[in-house]
Amino acid sequence: MKAKTLLLGLMMATNGFAQGVTDVHSHIITPEFVSALETEGRLMDEGFPLPKYDVENHLRWMDEAGVQTSVLTLAAPQPSSAEVVRQTNEAAARIKKEHPGRFLFCAALPLPDVSKAIEEAKYALDVLKADGIKLATNVGGQYLGAPELDTLFSVLNERKAVVILHPHRPNPVNQQVMQQTPLAMQEYLSETTRAVSNMISRNILARYNNIKVVVPHCGAYLPLAIPRMKSLTPVMQANKMVGEIDYEANLRALYYDLAGAHSPEVIRMLLTATTPDHLLYGSDYPYVAPQVLTQSLARMKQYLTTEPDLAPFREMILWKNAKWLLGQTTERPSARTTTNMIVRIAEIEVYPQYLNEYLAFANEVDRLSIERELGVVCLFPMQSAEDSTKIRILEIYASEEAYQQHLKTDHFQKYKQGTLHMVKDLKLPTMKPLDPETMKLIFNKIKR
Repeated sequence: MKAKTLLLGLMMATNGFAQGVTDVHSHIITPEFVSALETEGRLMDEGFPLPKYDVENHLRWMDEAGVQTSVLTLAAPQPSSAEVVRQTNEAAARIKKEHPGRFLFCAALPLPDVSKAIEEAKYALDVLKADGIKLATNVGGQYLGAPELDTLFSVLNERKAVVILHPHRPNPVNQQVMQQTPLAMQEYLSETTRAVSNMISRNILARYNNIKVVVPHCGAYLPLAIPRMKSLTPVMQANKMVGEIDYEANLRALYYDLAGAHSPEVIRMLLTATTPDHLLYGSDYPYVAPQVLTQSLARMKQYLTTEPDLAPFREMILWKNAKWLLGQTTERPSARTTTNMIVRIAEIEVYPQYLNEYLAFANEVDRLSIERELGVVCLFPMQSAEDSTKIRILEIYASEEAYQQHLKTDHFQKYKQGTLHMVKDLKLPTMKPLDPETMKLIFNKIKR
């Protein structure tokens, strides 16, 4: 079987299937881990039975679904024994070595013992060549962002580590609520948001800015929590409850996997808090039945192809972002928006008596299009200095599909119907970029 897997890996590397999906959210569950939990009476710590894990079954699902590489992390709950953590990390390293190109792993750490966690991090990253570190949101009430973890984060920062988070049972937890609404249904999202918010409030990721953190399960509640945190920060600072918070630096370090209930709407919500190069595919194998995961991935591929505003980011989300984040390529991912983009300069002449009213319509549709439509790259209206009734609008759309979608939006239809009687002349010449790649440099320069 190992020879077959190696042969398949070589075939994938040479035949176009090399661009298979990278799954950043899968779990390894070793016999030693299960045995230790059973001995301690902790098999149901998370309120849900641990699934069985077998690497050959994992590979079988990956091949069926079109997943090239899976990133292994230890499942919850956190083992009490540093020895079990070490055994799990070494088992993951063996799987990676025995199946080249198919598996990566992020090593577990024996928290809450910080000194042992630092020792294991150094061993895992320096000796086992782990691809990152897996951290629980909390271990026995010790939350990420706690001051005693600063020395650990300093070590991870020195090694420019990628950290994959996973929610664990909060401490304490209401047992009755946990029975009625299992942790995975809701509390895991609260737990993740709690831990990341705690790190942000202490500027952890701004201070240790070489660390990149993957937030699981579609970002939990962070797209809702972040605006609230920002709005309340001045009040909290006035009451000396928090210090200075560099939101931009903290949020820049966060990446988001799409394990769980992904959808076009969820991705659009995430894009209010981050950028497309920070989104990653995740499955949550083996906690979800393989056939369900296969259908879920197929559905994601479909809407990343057919939704005009998301289509430019399809390859980024499915594999390019993860490969770059995990050091599998030096090519920074970018959207496919230069080869098939539409560029035009709209030439508009407005009747003088309607000029002010037209400008109000134009400014509104330009602003709403940029805010709400990812496929609208640029709408930049200009007014002739010699003749104020002559308007020019630089329009750039990611694709023909994005343009057609734009024409159907409520805000464009409002503009179109509201200004028909105001426009004396309209020309829409389509332009051909002489050097499409320069477009990337222009917008990167603006960001800087």
